[in-house]
Amino acid sequence: MKYHKIAVIIAGIDQSYQAAILKGIASSAVKCNMHISVFVSFSGTMGDSKQQSDDFNTLSGTMSNPKHDTGEFNIFNLPDLSFFDGAILLTNTIGYQPVINDILEKIKAADIPAVSIDYDIPYLYHIGIDNKIAMRRITEHLIDVHKFSRFKYISGPKDNPESADRLSAFLEVLREHDITIDDDSLFYGDFRAPSGKAAIDYFLTQDEKLPDAIICANDVMAASAINKLVEFGYSVPKDIAVTGFDNTYSHHNYQVELTSVDRPLVFSGQLACEMLDNHFNELTFNRSIVLSAGAHFTESCGCMENAHLDISEFRSLNYRNYMKYEHSMSFMSSINRLNCSLLSCNTLEAYVDTLKSFVAEMDPEEFYLCLCDNWDSESAIDDNSRGISESDDIQTDYTDQFIVAVAYKRGKFYDDTKIVSKKNLLPETDGSIETGLYYYIPMHFGKRCLGYMCIHNSPLPLNNSMFETLCISLSNSIENLRKVVCLEFAVSKLRILYTMDTFCDIYNRNGFVQASGAIYEDCVKNKKNIMLMFIDLDGLKGINDTYGHDVGDCAICNIADILRDSCTNGEVFCRFGGDEFIVFASESTDEDAERLTAKIQANVKAINDRKCNPYELSASTGYVISVPNPGDDIFRFVTEADKKMYVEKRKKKRSKYLKT
Repeated sequence: MKYHKIAVIIAGIDQSYQAAILKGIASSAVKCNMHISVFVSFSGTMGDSKQQSDDFNTLSGTMSNPKHDTGEFNIFNLPDLSFFDGAILLTNTIGYQPVINDILEKIKAADIPAVSIDYDIPYLYHIGIDNKIAMRRITEHLIDVHKFSRFKYISGPKDNPESADRLSAFLEVLREHDITIDDDSLFYGDFRAPSGKAAIDYFLTQDEKLPDAIICANDVMAASAINKLVEFGYSVPKDIAVTGFDNTYSHHNYQVELTSVDRPLVFSGQLACEMLDNHFNELTFNRSIVLSAGAHFTESCGCMENAHLDISEFRSLNYRNYMKYEHSMSFMSSINRLNCSLLSCNTLEAYVDTLKSFVAEMDPEEFYLCLCDNWDSESAIDDNSRGISESDDIQTDYTDQFIVAVAYKRGKFYDDTKIVSKKNLLPETDGSIETGLYYYIPMHFGKRCLGYMCIHNSPLPLNNSMFETLCISLSNSIENLRKVVCLEFAVSKLRILYTMDTFCDIYNRNGFVQASGAIYEDCVKNKKNIMLMFIDLDGLKGINDTYGHDVGDCAICNIADILRDSCTNGEVFCRFGGDEFIVFASESTDEDAERLTAKIQANVKAINDRKCNPYELSASTGYVISVPNPGDDIFRFVTEADKKMYVEKRKKKRSKYLKT
């Protein structure tokens, strides 16, 4: 059966507004035969908060960290929208306009139909909810029914269209009733709970006299504002009335039943799928549909007669909340165990095995962890340690291909698919394509892009802040593993620098000692012969003086190459210093040493026969065969071999070393 691939762009799925719309999308996805890819950012949601005073500045994004927000927003660069049939946009949840602009440009370039929810973009299909009428009803109710005249207002971000509509309606009603309000009575938040608390702190420092009512642009801020007022000893609605907007939770969930606005958020998600389905089926329908919202007046504004007192409803709510709490505690315990286990992993294989255990325990229908193919790049461990710009040092973009670290579907892990492209995003498993929602989450550390995670039909509470905690834990643990890999790489490079003569690419003295140490000790213990040979390049000074030091360096490297070609029976050799080399072997006889000497001289002659040098290459050798005694230092035999080498060297004449 043909299905349509739909991309959903959204931020902050842990918020009630987004969760309700996604619930509606999910309910229509199967009916409309849609494979929905939900690209999720957890930061910068609903716009940046504006500073109210030097003392009270509400949050900017979830982490209040621009680098983290950049890494989160990068998820919107993951999909190539030209491979999708359509899109559903909740750009009103994204708090950074340049990101929104970039998304809209990508939609244009892909030339696919898209539905924008709440934010009306003229060239896209649109589903809106009339925020103004509902806010007018709330404000008029407080003035006309409760006779309030002194107000404070907790708004969403200034640049958010829903927030702007609600504030505009509130101010219009005040003007119509000749009620004035100053700027200090307005607080711009970010639609999250901390904004409600921060607003009360701000209002109480600006004005000791409480207003009659505080109108809030959503329920989350209203509920946290009520909690803060109670902390200060105020009673709602006795001392002050508070209203919300959205009515996304049961009114019994709060300290008092919350006066709010019922918005058809679930239906908005359903309708978005249906609009795209109508487009695919070439049906005629309106480009823009604006839904109505109704006000719900109850306890928090003083309408006590509308409060619900059904004890069975309270019991049902308490049970649901208890089950959510129990599930959350179990989930948090699993996250803590996983986090501790992952942070102890030193290899990707160990990391994957640990994560698989967690995935199997949680048992989503599908789970994928895909890492950028350069996730373990050997860039700086400390991003600012070298005083260079991050753009020069950090992988900030998704790669074209990804390493499939974990692929899990219907209780089975698939380990045969190792690479997936940016075009497909999901690796092939059993060949089936599912309808429904697939959530794509960015894996990153600050700006550093590490990859992405994808989950489908999960028992995990994805619209819960603990899911964000899981995502952060996974990202941090991947970065920790990357640093371990980088440190091991750095240690291996240091080990090479410590043990290898990088000029000749053979052992230096340190490497020689490490490589020969155990063999030498065995010879001491078991009274075995050792052979120590000393090799010295003849006439290096003459070569340097006549042809220059670069040519002299080549002569030194020639000797190293000769030793590599000659020492083929387990001998250990190194550059001892300058133009001097040593060779060590165990259980060698004089005949073995003479054969090695002859092989070295034959290889010297072979180089000279090629006439590739302007000089005649020559090397003097000397060796000792001995059984070392306990306490004998191996370098004592180096000295003896050196003396024998000089006996040979003195027999030679300087003219032999240079061509005439």
